[in-house]
Amino acid sequence: METVTHKAFVKANIRLEKLLKEVDNDTSEDAPLMIELLEVSDIIEQYEEAHYPIGLPTLTEMIELRMFEMNLKRKDLAVLLNTNSSRISDYLNGKREITLSVAKALHQKLNIDIILQ
Repeated sequence: METVTHKAFVKANIRLEKLLKEVDNDTSEDAPLMIELLEVSDIIEQYEEAHYPIGLPTLTEMIELRMFEMNLKRKDLAVLLNTNSSRISDYLNGKREITLSVAKALHQKLNIDIILQ
């Protein structure tokens, strides 16, 4: 796969702006403008993946996200994981390693997959 230059990236973004004004949800997938839109999008995606990669979230970020989604406070999470609030704070602040039993509980209660190293 060929490396996308910054110039090609900028050109693709400008063209994307124009195409988005002409293409909508009713445009056929095999229409020339839709095909061009997909090609331009691929160029932009390739450049962004190479220059602005988004890494996987940390375990702490995943726990905090799930807490937000489930509207849980630290004390609520402590009850779910059968521990206390200070232990949850230690986990989230990186002061304590997550044990295998806590990892299993996070998976079961919050549907978070954890790989312990």
